[in-house]
Amino acid sequence: MGKIASNPEMVAPLPDTVIDAAITWSIKLNYNHATQQTLLQFNDWLQANPMHACAWERINSLGDPFAKASIPASLVLSTLEQTERKRQQHLLKRRKTIQLMSLAGIILGSGWGIRSYTPWQRLVADASTRVGEQQTLQLADGTALTLNTDTAVRIEMTGQHRIIMLLRGEIMVSTGQDASQPNKRPFLVYTPFGKLEALGTRFIVRLTSDAALITVQEHAVALYPAQGASYIVKAGTSQWLRDQGTEPFISQGFDAGSWADGVISGKNIRLGDLMMELARYRNGYIHCDSQVADLRVSGLFHIKDTDQALQFIAHTQPITLTYRTRFWVSVGPAHTHSTQS
Repeated sequence: MGKIASNPEMVAPLPDTVIDAAITWSIKLNYNHATQQTLLQFNDWLQANPMHACAWERINSLGDPFAKASIPASLVLSTLEQTERKRQQHLLKRRKTIQLMSLAGIILGSGWGIRSYTPWQRLVADASTRVGEQQTLQLADGTALTLNTDTAVRIEMTGQHRIIMLLRGEIMVSTGQDASQPNKRPFLVYTPFGKLEALGTRFIVRLTSDAALITVQEHAVALYPAQGASYIVKAGTSQWLRDQGTEPFISQGFDAGSWADGVISGKNIRLGDLMMELARYRNGYIHCDSQVADLRVSGLFHIKDTDQALQFIAHTQPITLTYRTRFWVSVGPAHTHSTQS
């Protein structure tokens, strides 16, 4: 890979937001079908600020090894998806992950790299949320699609199917009547572990490192593992979808859909599990000491302000919060000295 020219203007630091925007545009233009509207929007962005043009020049100066190898865009996306699964399953070291996931030469000798706070799934997604965000979309078929924290999806509406590809995170789906079509099209959700078909229903799909958890709130959902027998999940139940089949989900006390109302709710929840759930909605890390991890809690915990939720728990449980930094919170027994910032 060639080095960037030593022109001072070319090597001047650019804001992270500008760099991320340039990377996003590169993905949209090179690995998706660019419509006329997309091209006009890109041109508006490019002309809006001289830094945009500089960032775009840097991205393009790297070349495109995939294009040179004549690799189809669909295969690039498929490879990225498989790489993410391998990264999660085998916990690859960061350097190896970057080697596997580098896209269009984005990694630079000057220190640029794939940013952990902007996962590749959000770059290729049709809709996405950042940590702590939720978003609800109304699709053309009447479906309400709600994205939870740190989620990315691709959406395909064809003449034969309605397809959601869940790349990352968690979604809640209330399927529409598809009234504009002469025949109601099947509604499918694809995950790295298999697909599922909505049977006139409202349901939740959540990705973990080695499975997808499906919770059905109304009617039923058919699960089709990558390998193994299909399974029908009925209203009021949850089921794991894995590569080799399905298995029942053992409740941890959470109300699976409460996040759509801005809260985590439940009864008799293990404190360690609650801390892991709260951590999904904040940038940073929550460490829960094993001495208090098995305490049991019940209630409503607001996810829009996780610090407030932590303070509430600290006032109702024998625990102490220690803020090592704004992004690192330790939860320990009440006799532990607390320093908050």
